[in-house]
Formats: sequence, C-alpha cells, structure tokens
Amino acid sequence: MVTTDSIRRSSARIAQMPSFALSVLWFLIHLVISIFFIVLGIADAVENYLISSGFLKRYDAINVGKLRYLAIVVDSEDAMQINKALKLLQWLTDIGVKHVCLYDSEGVLKKSKEIILERLSCAKLYEEGDEKSVLDSKTMIIEFTSQSDGKEALVRAANLLLKRLRSLGENQEEKIFTEAQMTEALKAVGSGGPEPDLLLVYGPARCHLGFPAWRLRYTEIVHMGPLDSMKYGSLLKSIYNFTLVRQNYGK
Repeated sequence: MVTTDSIRRSSARIAQMPSFALSVLWFLIHLVISIFFIVLGIADAVENYLISSGFLKRYDAINVGKLRYLAIVVDSEDAMQINKALKLLQWLTDIGVKHVCLYDSEGVLKKSKEIILERLSCAKLYEEGDEKSVLDSKTMIIEFTSQSDGKEALVRAANLLLKRLRSLGENQEEKIFTEAQMTEALKAVGSGGPEPDLLLVYGPARCHLGFPAWRLRYTEIVHMGPLDSMKYGSLLKSIYNFTLVRQNYGK
C-alpha cells in the first residue's frame, strides 16, 4: 500500500514538472522583454535630451523646405490639452514648418481654433488656395479638420458625381469614375485640401484615427505616443528622418 502511494506521489510530481518548466520559461521571457523595453526607453530619453540640448549637430540644419505640409493627428482625449497643442505648434514654428493641419476625430481642436490662433500670434487660419503661397509665407498656416468634415465631404462629392452620372444618359462607358475625377469632385466641393507629406499621430492608437484617406496617398505616417508625453527631440528627429527619405511617385 505504501509503495503504491509513493508511486502516485512521484507520478504527480513528474506531471507537474512540465507546467513548472513552462512557468519559469514564461517568466524569463517576460523578464528579458521588460528589460529590453526599459533599456530602449532609457536610450530614447537620452537621445531626446541630446537632440533638445543641441549636442547632436546633425539636427541643427534640417531641410524643412522638403516638408511642405505636415499633418498632426491627435487623439480626442489628448486634444483637450490645449496648452500641449499650443506648445507643439510653437515647436513646429521654431523648426520652421509653414503649413500644419490639426486633426482630431471629434473636432475638439477645431472648436478651440480662436484660442489657438489668438495665443499663437505667428499663425493664421488656412483658406482654400493658401497652399500656393505657403512656402513664401513668413507665418504658419494652420488648417483645422475633424472626422465630420471628411464624412460631409464624401456626401457632397458623391452627390456631385451622381448629378454628373445622370447627365451622361445611357453612355455606360463614361459611368465609371476614375480617382482623378473623385479628387476633382472633392476639390469642387471645397474639401480636397493639400496632401500632407508627413503625418504625426499623437495618441495610444497606431492609426490615422479617421483622417481623410484621400489625402494620404503618399504620406509618411509616424506614431509619436501620447500628447501628454511629447518631446521636442522626438519631434525634431521624426522631421529630420523624413527629410532623408527619397519618395518615388512613379510616372
């Protein structure tokens, strides 16, 4: 009887060994990954400090002229921090960015545009056609937009295309609209807008959060993390890296 109980206990211990080994392995993997991200965070913080302090000289001379239009996408909860948004815009002014599009899905920044423009004396509101003189402007031009603007634009453009479709009569071949015609329709209803060269996303999500997709055909997208923890060095690095990218648009 004693022998049988010993065998059962030994069998139970052996059965538990794979589970224990997996737990140890999982703990070690988790520990290694945690240490990796801690080291990565420290390295990033040191790099941001060096960039902000001017120790890394390669960031002193950025070809900002290559960045014609910059889009900033902010999570709607982060967008309520107007002071943070103002600080970000002031950084962009110091860097020399001429045209900025501010976007959040619920239009929080758009509702506060009077406050932003009042407190940022070196900026003016974007108007249709301003993109032709942006590079020669001494002030920053700011465009405010939200998800509702994109939806309304699609509805107006669709109605315009529908009217054109009805005017074509029975000509089936011409009832297929091209991308160029859709772009023309969006511009006709006043919602074309310039296509950003670079889009910076501030928020937890790694996506454009509903920014008009028809304006992102050739846009570089970079996730910057929460607006609350934004860093000047990180902003400068993202713009610098963009200026080094060679974009091929095809023929």
